[in-house]
Parts: sequence; structure tokens; C-alpha cells
Amino acid sequence: MPKERVEEIKDAIHQSEKLSDSEKSQSVQHVEEWIAEDKGFGIMFNELVEINTAFKEIFAELGLV
Repeated sequence: MPKERVEEIKDAIHQSEKLSDSEKSQSVQHVEEWIAEDKGFGIMFNELVEINTAFKEIFAELGLV
């Protein structure tokens, strides 16, 4: 995934009104780990949805699902 898309995802996380500050922090950490470990998008998506189902909507708004 291009770096620009990753930054879009992180920005969407920070701007979300459906996530608590703790969920935002934990979610960004997951994204950064995903990039460092070169995990597939599906794995990251599933991990983030476990934190909060709002990620389904966030990724849909970004056109990623």
C-alpha cells in the first residue's frame, strides 16, 4: 500500500469521532506495526475492527473495502 494511503488511514483514525483517544492511539500503533511487519491489509483490517467496529465505516469512507 502506498505511503500516502497509509497516512490517509492514520489521519482518518485521528479525525474519527467514533473512537476514543485510547482506541485512536492503539489503532495507529497497529497501523505502524503493520507497515513495519509488512502485513497484508486484511490482517490489519481485522485487527482494527477488533478494537472498534467503526473501522468498517472508516475504511469504507476511504474506499478501501
